[in-house]
Amino acid sequence: MGFWDKLFGKTKEEKTMTKLNIGIILGSTREGRVSPQVGEWVKGIADKRGDANYEIVDIADYKLPFLGTTDGSEPGIAAWNQKLANLDGFVFIAQEYNHSITGALKNALDFAREAWNNKAAGIVSYGSTGGARAAEHLRGIMGELMIADVRVHPTLSLFTDFENGTVFKPQDLHLDNVNAMLDQVLAWSGALKTLR
Repeated sequence: MGFWDKLFGKTKEEKTMTKLNIGIILGSTREGRVSPQVGEWVKGIADKRGDANYEIVDIADYKLPFLGTTDGSEPGIAAWNQKLANLDGFVFIAQEYNHSITGALKNALDFAREAWNNKAAGIVSYGSTGGARAAEHLRGIMGELMIADVRVHPTLSLFTDFENGTVFKPQDLHLDNVNAMLDQVLAWSGALKTLR
């Protein structure tokens, strides 16, 4: 690396050759949640592709307070924003609660702004109707945060993809949808990286 490259960081060519960092965000924090099972399943599929750096990002790890009940000095808030800033795209694991996303996910979305901007995201949802209503609410929020949501959306049913509502046993038919969603997330994340 030459003097100017050291001074200003990576060249444009090096930036485009670097693998993207994609966070698989677990959207639930409740005790007994199944989102870690779903997240690990998505990560297992993604890791076999070898086309990006995928990691589980569990919002429960950041111990975010409720928005509006804090002065913003809790270390989890800064750590959350730093984690998001280091990611190029996202896959949201979204559960449906009362026809929408969880309060914990909405709170986590609201605790960041610029860290979301000009990035892409896919959604893997689950619920009694495959989490479709939660995903549609999430799409509206992502639009406001300048996150480009991709079209392919794997939906998992509590009736056919979970045993007793607690053990995740996905049907094989979802594999193609997850890969198609990841294809779109990577394409859009790469394109949007040029705007940041």
